[in-house]
Formats: sequence, C-alpha cells, structure tokens
Amino acid sequence: MTGTKSVSDTDTDTGADTESGSVGIRIEGVRFGYPERPVLRGVDMTVRPGELTALIGLNGCGKSTLLRLAAGLLRPDEGRVLLGGDDLARLSRRATARRVALLHQSAPAVPGMTVGHLVRQGRYAARGPLGMLRGGDDPVVRRALRDVGVEGWADRDVDALSGGERQRVRLAMALAQDTRVLLLDEPTTYLDLHHQLDVLRTVVRLREERGLTVVMVLHDLAHAARFAERIVALRDGRVVADGPPREVVTPELLADVLKVAGRVGRDPEGGWPVCYPDHPLPGIEYENHIH
Repeated sequence: MTGTKSVSDTDTDTGADTESGSVGIRIEGVRFGYPERPVLRGVDMTVRPGELTALIGLNGCGKSTLLRLAAGLLRPDEGRVLLGGDDLARLSRRATARRVALLHQSAPAVPGMTVGHLVRQGRYAARGPLGMLRGGDDPVVRRALRDVGVEGWADRDVDALSGGERQRVRLAMALAQDTRVLLLDEPTTYLDLHHQLDVLRTVVRLREERGLTVVMVLHDLAHAARFAERIVALRDGRVVADGPPREVVTPELLADVLKVAGRVGRDPEGGWPVCYPDHPLPGIEYENHIH
C-alpha cells in the first residue's frame, strides 16, 4: 500500500525484533482520568515491533492522552504500559526517553534558537544537560539532520522557518533521541497539503530505514488509511475498532467513531480506502471533550 514493512497479523510479540532492533508496545487495561472526568476507560492495545499505527477519533476521545502514557509522561490510574517488555512505571523519565521519542503537537518558540541547537535538545536523555550543551560534532545529531533533509539548515534561526520546515526540524529533534519507538501527536496539524504529505512520506521512509515502531495521532482519516498499516479507533476512551485500513475504514466507522455520514471507496492505483464524507451527524457535545 505505502511501501511500509509488512508485519504478520499473528505476531503479537512486543519485545525487540532481533533483526531490526524494533521495539513493541503493549497497553494493558489502562485507565486514566481526572476527578469526575475519565479519559481512558480500559484500553488494551498491542503495537508490534516495526509497525506503523494510526490513532483516530474525535477530539477528547483519549488519543493524545494514550500517546503520553506510551511515552511515560503520564502514569495510568490502572493497568500498565510495557515497552519492549519493560513496565514504564518502573523506569525514570530519562530512562524512558532513551527508549521512546514523542513529537508533541506543538511546542513554544524559543527566540534566537538555531536549527542545530534545537535538534541537539533531543540528546538530553543520552548526554544529560551538560553533555547536550557542549559543542562539537555529534554523529547522532548529524544523522538526524541528514535523514530529514535539513543538514544545511543548522545555522538558520528556527523562527525564520515556515511551518512545514519547522515540523521537519522538530522531527529531526525527535530522531536525535535515537530511540526505536517514535510517537507523533498530530504531526500534520497547521500544515498545508503539500507539507502534510511531505511529513508523512518522510515518516514512512524513516520507519523503513531505521526500523522504527511508529504510532501517530491523525485527524485526517484519508491520511491514516493511506500511510498506516493499522488503524486503532477510539471513542469515549475505549478502543472500538482495530485492524488494517481495508478492514477498519467503513461507512459504519465514519458514523460510529467520527460522527459523519459518508461513503467509502478504493483508490484505483494503491487500493487503500478513500472516504467521501457527506454531512455531520448530530449528537456531539463539544464542551464535554477532553484533550
């Protein structure tokens, strides 16, 4: 479909893949929320080593929260998150950051910061604050810059970049953590269509070249159906659909998960599902949504 690595449907191992070094994720009975505001209501999900998975659902369904739990930034109220077989609750934040990188939806601008300096921030977990700030050549940073095609931008100010350029640099910063798991929270938000496709194609390529396990939150079901080999749909803090795009993306999914009436066809060349949304369905109470 997209040239991504094929993973057997029967392979449920979440340890390290001995050939690629990829690491899997297992989420077991995870509940998380705030007083009187539950977000995740018992999530079970396994991401196999080397797999590219897209999380979809309405705002407030728990997608970003699930990603932060998988990155070790939050601790579940119940259940556990395993990374390569290790319980994240038993690891420090820095130890977790050596294993999994999370590209947040947005980040505050830092005036005067160059591209090279920003990407070096990704070395914090490996080198510590002093090692990260020391000058000199770092082959991991150099490779991250090269892999996303921005090696010539090291001395440019981040503030001077376009939105698409800045997202490529932030992706390089995540790669500089040098982990086997990459989590992306809406990586195409605020980007025009050209840069959306550019970022997603770059992620697919990097996943193949580096043997990464990738989970990304996407709002655009069309992008999820084209670029991911697996889609997990959340509704009200629960997994309600999980499988390959050709099986999961249906008119029923549009109505039940995204609250949209529509039709689903097939791309004549690639064969992936193509959605034709017609109109929104009633019953959405936005004030109850939790990000």
